[in-house]
Amino acid sequence: MSVSDARRVLEAVWRIESARLVAGLARLVRDVGLAEELAQDTLVIALEQWQRDGVPDDPGPWLRATARHRAIDVLRRRRKYAEKLALLSRDAEWREDGVEDELDDHIGDDLLRLIFTAAHPALSAESQIALTLRLLGGLSTAEIARAFLIPEPTAAQRIVRAKRTLAAAGVRFEMPTPAETAERLGTVLSVLYLIFNEGYSATSGADWTQPALCREAMRLGRVLAGLLPGEAEVHGLVALMELQASRLPARTGAGGRPVLLGDQDRLRWDRLLIRRGLAALDRAEGLGGGPYTLQAAIAACHARAHRAQDTDWTRIAALYEVLAYLRPTPVVRLNQAVAVGKAGNPARALTIVDALPAMRDYPQLPAVRGELLFLLGRPAEARAEYARAAAMTRNESERELYSRAAFSKSGNGRPG
Repeated sequence: MSVSDARRVLEAVWRIESARLVAGLARLVRDVGLAEELAQDTLVIALEQWQRDGVPDDPGPWLRATARHRAIDVLRRRRKYAEKLALLSRDAEWREDGVEDELDDHIGDDLLRLIFTAAHPALSAESQIALTLRLLGGLSTAEIARAFLIPEPTAAQRIVRAKRTLAAAGVRFEMPTPAETAERLGTVLSVLYLIFNEGYSATSGADWTQPALCREAMRLGRVLAGLLPGEAEVHGLVALMELQASRLPARTGAGGRPVLLGDQDRLRWDRLLIRRGLAALDRAEGLGGGPYTLQAAIAACHARAHRAQDTDWTRIAALYEVLAYLRPTPVVRLNQAVAVGKAGNPARALTIVDALPAMRDYPQLPAVRGELLFLLGRPAEARAEYARAAAMTRNESERELYSRAAFSKSGNGRPG
């Protein structure tokens, strides 16, 4: 097997297995930073051996067994050899079928332990999210930078500082108390949604979506909902993710080409996920709700519309008005502008967009601006904005989408 073939297979497996690998290692060595180092060592070993010997029949268990052996080697070299080895022998049982959904003690899922450890109050909110995306989402530094809308070196510094801070503070990989869980919940929800978004609209590469990341975020969200049934925003986030994920089968067409919401075959939407999402939304609204619940209500407007032309854009725009008041982020305001434009007021929508701060490396901004300019009868400016969006994106499918839109924007065309 060539290096490129081995790397391609390993990257696909790593997307699925890396979070469980780091979480299991962290449970063994009680050190998040060391766990990631061991996971990276395992990645290098896998690339070398898979190129030479071929991909094993069960790559996930192979990675976990190799990582465990690396952990044993490291712990044996520690000065407190006997104490560490005794700890290892008590905790070294690896679940061959992956991390289970069952909860033992306060949080029985290694992945959730890792999320709550990375959400430790010793870290800033930005560092908490960046570290968890790195450890659990398996995202590269570049992908995390895109999620935060920050330069790549800044994202790298946050990750390094976060691991150093946890080590210096002696933070252990352990269950948070119920009080600590409540304090860290907001960060955990932000992390889960960022992971979901990376799966829903991939930052880079050839694929428009990465459904495995969406599934992992939803799985963790469901576990959280079972753990904290009285938290409205947990149910709100679960509803939001499931309603959005219901569209994944229709988001790509022949050859993996992206399909925008208005052009999707809604018969391909996952009706089971829609029913589950609407049920979670009912629970969230019954408990009060907040920003995630509002976003889920917006997604529900799309889910309830059997045809694109049946979408209640007036209600969506009104919901975004409330959401922008509660969470006035540039991305929320940009989405509000889309809704206002679709509701029949592209001039006001363009005013909202033009009031936003510059969002470098965020191609959706010029794409939205291009669509609004086209609706306002300014096709030449619209084409230029779509071309700018195509130049900014690092996702190949998204680049093709924006390039096609730029080509199609003419005086006799229609919105793309």
